[in-house]
Amino acid sequence: MNSIEIFSGAGGMAKGLEMAGTTHQAFVEWNPDACNTLRQNYGEDLVFEGDVRDFTFSNYKDVDIIAGGPPCQPFSLGGKAKGFNDKRDMFPAAISAIRTLMPKAFIFENVKGLLRESFAEYFKYIILQLQYPETELKSDDWTENLAVLREIDKSSTYKHLKYQVSYQLVNAADYGVPQKRERVILVGFREDLGVKWNFPARSHSEDSLLWEKYVTEEYWKRHNIDNPEDEEICAIIKNKLLEKYGIFAPEHKPWQTIRDAFSGLEQPDRKGAESALWNAKPYPGHTGSGIDEPSKTIKAGDHGVPGGENMIRFTNGETRYLSVSEAKRIQTFPDDYVITGSWTEAMRQLGNAVPVQLAYIIGNSVLSAIKTNGAPQT
Repeated sequence: MNSIEIFSGAGGMAKGLEMAGTTHQAFVEWNPDACNTLRQNYGEDLVFEGDVRDFTFSNYKDVDIIAGGPPCQPFSLGGKAKGFNDKRDMFPAAISAIRTLMPKAFIFENVKGLLRESFAEYFKYIILQLQYPETELKSDDWTENLAVLREIDKSSTYKHLKYQVSYQLVNAADYGVPQKRERVILVGFREDLGVKWNFPARSHSEDSLLWEKYVTEEYWKRHNIDNPEDEEICAIIKNKLLEKYGIFAPEHKPWQTIRDAFSGLEQPDRKGAESALWNAKPYPGHTGSGIDEPSKTIKAGDHGVPGGENMIRFTNGETRYLSVSEAKRIQTFPDDYVITGSWTEAMRQLGNAVPVQLAYIIGNSVLSAIKTNGAPQT
């Protein structure tokens, strides 16, 4: 199936969809470093560097999927949260792309903050526009347009193509990504295809990781190390797990940890080119991620990378920054995937990316649903 990725970034969504079976028709991205990354991995011809509003979608035919992550800063819990008043709000451009190409499906990703109560009405506006993309909206005031869409939603007067839209807050760790990263995923299928679809069930859990650490101790055996944690605390956790589950282990696979992710990867040399990574200083609120836990969310800040969030905390109390190779592992990019730019810029790209594993699972589910049920109804 053919896809176009908008707000492509470093290509996390694109790589996951490629693994699921899509063929990329174009990448639309404005950041020069991210565009260089895309060119290194996918070639020159597919990359459009510039404003998505200047991209001519009508030049493309038979696009099955549009996917991407509209800029999240307008809705981020850590940002200024201006929402629809933020000039970086690109949901209107994403909806315009859907309206032009009417793909079989779309997949969008955004931050958890999109679901906050203060954005509830605007989020409803986004959903209704995606459901009824061919509605002519004449007002410059989005609240007036929302009223029009609500009336259409209540009636049976809309006779054009419609989308069935689902959204869900997911934690990437629940899908095998070694990172606790909560994101809103929006998926839509063109209604005439008759697709029946649900979000993929989670496959991993924290309790399963705790079981392997404190009941069977398989986690420590697998890594050939002794349990470094306090025996009394371990006993308390073990007893709680046995009270909850009895003798049967939790049904899911264990969350993946940083130590799991880094298996076979060499640490940065303290005296080599990456020696500066060892200069990390924790401070309150920025203590790094424990090596035997999934990473905290890899972040990209407005004014540089917030280093305390992108640190490893070792069992001896030592901390250091993540290398680019390590951050790629945490975001589940293949080791041979090229991320261009300085460490700061590479980390910014990785912090903005969709974890490849999560994109693959969602994408594979969407493609399978289209292939199984996706013949247009007459």
